[in-house]
Amino acid sequence: MDVLELYRKTGALLEGHFLLRSGKHSSFFLQSAALLQHPLYAEAVGEAIAERFEDERVDFVIGPAIGGVVLSFVVARALGARAVFSEKTDGGGMTIRPGLEVKAGDRFLAVEDVVTTGGSLRRAIAAAEARGAAAVAAAAIIDRSGGAARFGVPFEALARFDVPVYEPDACPLCRAGVPLEEV
Repeated sequence: MDVLELYRKTGALLEGHFLLRSGKHSSFFLQSAALLQHPLYAEAVGEAIAERFEDERVDFVIGPAIGGVVLSFVVARALGARAVFSEKTDGGGMTIRPGLEVKAGDRFLAVEDVVTTGGSLRRAIAAAEARGAAAVAAAAIIDRSGGAARFGVPFEALARFDVPVYEPDACPLCRAGVPLEEV
């Protein structure tokens, strides 16, 4: 599966000057919602991730809201597991909504659409571990961390997208006067 081609085909690969959720700047943005709005593509991506972990006994799949909600569902469906999501807290962490089943001893896979620094995925993992569950692996559609993201468990991505990201004070796009878009 050529994942980047799916992003292009669905208009989910954007070029410009973007402020990423990580706080860094980039000339590319991957708008996964534009890809995942298509059920057939979402299922294909979910099945491709699930194939990499089909030998793991996973009780649930967790993804950070918003990017990981649809993805956790399609991966969980392919694995025959529950789908859970985490939400941001006022303190900068993540929590799991009451009513979503996460039990001590559960084994889980953590998923995210795009990993740049890995912060959201690490916070989702911490939210599930706070309830006594154990992470067995992490996965993403796209790894744009340059291989630097670490989660304390095996990490797989369907594709790597190695484009520069910049700290705001060192961004050549800012110096060139290219308007910044918040995404």
